[in-house]
This record gives sequence, structure tokens and C-alpha cells, in this order.
Amino acid sequence: MSAQDTGPPQPEEATPSDGAPLRRVLKLAFPALGVLAAEPLYLLVDTAVVGHLGALPLAALAVGGVVLAQVSTQLTFLSYGTTARTARLFGAGRRSEAVAEGVQATWLAVFVGLVVLLVGQLLAAPIASLLSGSEEIAESSVRWLRIALFGAPLILITMAGNGWMRGVQDAVRPLRYVLAGNAISAVLCPILVYPVGWGLEGSAVANVVAQVISAGLFIRALLVERGRGVSLRPKPAVMRAQLGLGRDLVLRSLAFQACFVSAAAVAARTSTEAVGAHQVVLQLWTFLSLVLDSLAIAAQSLVGAALGARAGDQARRMAGQIARYGLVFGCGLGVLFAAVSGVLPRVFTADAGVLAEIPNAWWFFVALQPIAGLVFALDGVLLGAADAAFLRTATLLSAATGFLPMIWLSLAFGWGLLGIWSGLALFMVLRMGAVLGRIRSGKWAVLGAVRG
Repeated sequence: MSAQDTGPPQPEEATPSDGAPLRRVLKLAFPALGVLAAEPLYLLVDTAVVGHLGALPLAALAVGGVVLAQVSTQLTFLSYGTTARTARLFGAGRRSEAVAEGVQATWLAVFVGLVVLLVGQLLAAPIASLLSGSEEIAESSVRWLRIALFGAPLILITMAGNGWMRGVQDAVRPLRYVLAGNAISAVLCPILVYPVGWGLEGSAVANVVAQVISAGLFIRALLVERGRGVSLRPKPAVMRAQLGLGRDLVLRSLAFQACFVSAAAVAARTSTEAVGAHQVVLQLWTFLSLVLDSLAIAAQSLVGAALGARAGDQARRMAGQIARYGLVFGCGLGVLFAAVSGVLPRVFTADAGVLAEIPNAWWFFVALQPIAGLVFALDGVLLGAADAAFLRTATLLSAATGFLPMIWLSLAFGWGLLGIWSGLALFMVLRMGAVLGRIRSGKWAVLGAVRG
């Protein structure tokens, strides 16, 4: 990364082009997919390195990793919420103010990150003990977690940086910054773990190094913007407004967590084979969610910019086009995974019992892809419109009336994976009905640089 890498020319005016041609959507979606996939791929490398230390360090990494993952899972408003606010200002031709939103999101990331760091250090031991069920695993995971938590503020700075850059439709730099940190850390991890001899703690140090590099690059980008007249001073009023949007997104995220944790708990109480099959299919679902989420990120940026430019008809046309792309993309994924149904599960397991259980979830997974493609695309449209309050309510109601009742009825009546994945299907259908109704109502298309 050269010192001259200050990004593309920065126009002060932004005029969204008419509609959302596929090429334009993919230009934003592909780099976003790279950013979304970078962290899971790095964690695979980390797991492979630590796995050779033995079962105990691997178990400790699993426990510590779950705790740290909640930071990014529950605080996604620093990326998605920032994109929504920034895109509107960018579309209104107020790029400097759009970047200033990124500055305030970065300050917010620092403050929230420091709180997470302090609270995490205090609660690391009891949380690890609760999750691990073994004193030996808990002790190892706490050692890893206490180091890795120093990366929490840096993780949040990176999320904020992704948010404002996506909002100004600069999707390539975030990918480069995240890959730079993760690539260097992936090389450093095995060196610290083995030749240096730090073992599991070496993995945590490498993790923090990755976050230092990525966050440092995003901070450097803001320092460059200061030379263009963007103030770097904290503004509490703006941060409070960002937290308001963040509250809705955090509640929405908690609904997802409650559903999927409950599903895993019920699968575990069904049988060993059922929980193994559920894990295989759920990991594929999670991976495809990342793929579809990249389309939603593109929708956020484009629709937010159109609404900021007061181009309501254009935003509605974009919503229709992006919905069609999501539906077609989901249908393609469904056909693909139907075709490999007899082959792909065997890549993950050779256990006959698990393989026998997988079809009970697999065909729900396949059939839901078109619905997921449509729902994710329209989620992106509504997030771009900063309609987070509606998405919060729709997700909570869909979880409370669809997913959670079916999961616990499945446990009570012994429906197994059929019941669990029926719950997911009902959850997705309810969400689809909600977002389609919202899009058709037109209430989401509030014009102007700031919603409401």
C-alpha cells in the first residue's frame, strides 16, 4: 500500500444514473462480497493453524471466537447504518458531509470499542466458563480472549470505514484495506504460534495485528479527507442520531441470534446426527447469506444515493430491478444446490447417520434460496432508505410468530430437523411478505439527504 494511495478523485457532486443496471450493481457487490468473505476465510486459516496444537487449544479458540464474533454481529450498525446515512448525503451532492458522517461513526466506534474492551476484560472469565463447561478450556480461552479483545475498537473502526466508503460508492478501497490486514496476519499467525512459540496466544496477537493494519488504513483515509476540508472533531449530536438508527439494527440482529441459537439448541437435543446435519446445512446457509448480502450492500448504496438526490421514481425503479436480480440470483443458487445434493454433503462428512439426516434440512435450504435472494435484496433497499425501524419490527414479529414457535414445537413433538427448518421457512416467508408490502406501499421512499 503506497503512501500515495489516497483513493480515486473525489467529486463534490454526485448524480446517480438512472436505474440500477446489473453491471453497476455488481461493481459494488463484488468488492463487498470480498470484504464479507475475508474474515471467515482468515478464521479458517487461524483454525487450521491452532488445530495442530491439539484439541484443547482448538476448543479454547472456538469459545473465544464465539465471544469476539458477537462484537461484529451485534454492532453492524456501524457499517450498515453509516452506509444508509452517508449514501443519502452523497446522493444529494454533499460528499464532504457524507464523509463527515464516517468521521463521527469512527469516533463512535472508538468509544463503543473501549467500552467493549473494558467490559470484556471484566467478564471474560465468567463468560468463558459458562460457554466452555470445562475449567481447562475456559482458562485457555480466557488467555486468548484477553489479548484478542484489544482488537475490538479496531474491528469497529473498520466497520465504520466500510460503512462510509460504501456510502460514497467507493467499494474497492475497503476490500484492499481488509485484505491487507488479514493477509499479513495469516502469514504472521503460524510464525507466532510455532517458531516464536507463543502457541494459542500467538493466534490472538496475529488477530490484533490484522485489525491494527485494517483500522490504520481507514484512519489514514480520514486524515486525507481532513486535507479536503472535512472536520475530524467529534460531534455528539451526530453520534446520538447514529445510535438511534443503531438501536433498531441491534434489536434486529438480536432477533436473528435468538432464532439461530434456539435452532442449534433444539437440534442438539434431537440427536447427535441431527445436530451434525444441521451444522453442515446451516454453514452453507450462512455462506450463501454472505453472497446475497453483497447484493444488499449494493442496493443500500444506490438507493440511498437516489433518495438523497430526491430522485424518488429512480429509487423505486432501482428497488424493482434489484429485487429481480435477487430473485434470479436466488433461483440460480437453488438450482445449483439441488444439482449437487448427492455430492456436496459428502465433502463435509462421511458419517452415515449425519448423511441420512441432511435431506431433512437440505431441501428446505434449496427451496428457500429464491425467497432469500428476494428478501436480502429488499432488505438492502430498505436499509438504504434508512427504514431500520420497520425492518426491526418486521424481523422481531417474524421471529416471534414464525421461527421461534416452530423450533420449540419441534422439540416438544419430536419433529427434529423438519420442524426446525420449517420454522426457518416460515420466518423467511413472513419476512418476504413484510418487505414486499413495505416496498409496494412506497412509505420507505422518503426523499432528502436526511430521513425524516
